[in-house]
Amino acid sequence: MNKILGKFITIEGVEGVGKTTNMIFIEEWLKKKNIKYTSTREPGGTPMAESIRDLLLATRDEVMHENTELLLMFASRAQHLAEVILPGLSRGEWVLCDRFTDASYAYQGGGRGVSFKKISILEHLVQDNLRPDLTLLLDIPVNQGLKRALNRSKPDRFEQEKIEFFERVRSSYLLRSVEFSSQYKVINASNTLKKVQLEIENVLENFLREF
Repeated sequence: MNKILGKFITIEGVEGVGKTTNMIFIEEWLKKKNIKYTSTREPGGTPMAESIRDLLLATRDEVMHENTELLLMFASRAQHLAEVILPGLSRGEWVLCDRFTDASYAYQGGGRGVSFKKISILEHLVQDNLRPDLTLLLDIPVNQGLKRALNRSKPDRFEQEKIEFFERVRSSYLLRSVEFSSQYKVINASNTLKKVQLEIENVLENFLREF
C-alpha cells in the first residue's frame, strides 16, 4: 500500500441527510484553507466503479442476493481505492468521500443482516489497515430523511426499501459512532442548514488543529 501522507474524511448517513449539499460546503472550506483535496463518492468514483454503482442502484425484477450486493460494493471499492483514494492520499491531499466502508457495515450489515465478520474479511482484503481519519455522521430521524429523499428524485433500489430497513441502518451507524468514537463525529442533520454547517465547520477546525 502507498505511503499515506494526506487525510481521509468520509461523510455517512441515511437517505436525505444532506450529504451532497454538505460535501460542497466542505469543499469550499478546504479551498479557503488552501488544502489540496480530491472529492469522490461510493459506490463509484472511477468509470468502472460507476458502472458497478449502476448495477447496485438499478431496480429490476430479479432480486439481488445480499452476498452479490456486498461483493459488488467491495469490487467497486477496490477499484476506487487503487485509482482515486490511495493515489490522492499518497500525494498528500485530503480525500473527501461520500460514504465508505462504514456504509457497508450499516447497509449490508445492519440493513441486510450480513454478518459483520464477513464484511470485516472483505474490508481487510480490499483496504488492508486503511481507515478514515475522520467520519462525519449526518444523523436524522429516518422518517424525516426519507421524506426529503423522496421529494428530490425517483427512488433507486435502496430508497425503495421499507422504513424498518433504514431504522436498522441508522442504528448501526450510531452504534459504530460509539465503538469508533475517535473517528466519528455525529452531526444533528435535523437542524437548519446553517446550524448543520456551523457544526461541521467547528469539527473541521478542531480536526485541523489537532494534526
